[in-house]
Amino acid sequence: MALFEILMLLCFGAAWPFSIYRSYISRSTAGKSVIFLWIVWLGYIFGILNKFVRGLDGVVFFYLLNLSMVSIDIALYYRNRYIHKEE
Repeated sequence: MALFEILMLLCFGAAWPFSIYRSYISRSTAGKSVIFLWIVWLGYIFGILNKFVRGLDGVVFFYLLNLSMVSIDIALYYRNRYIHKEE
């Protein structure tokens, strides 16, 4: 396994729980860029595809973990946008 790749994914992944919590509590899209979220999501997809092409190892778990957190944040963005339109 690639130690530095894991550390990079852990550093990137450390911010997502806070972002998810903020999105859930605030019920607002203020300060969020859905384009940015989709670009990050796509980056994690490419990282996972790279693992399948070059050789699957345990690092793919961290890509999947981060991908799931970004997916939750994207879903919350659309939920919050819907809530805001209803008001």
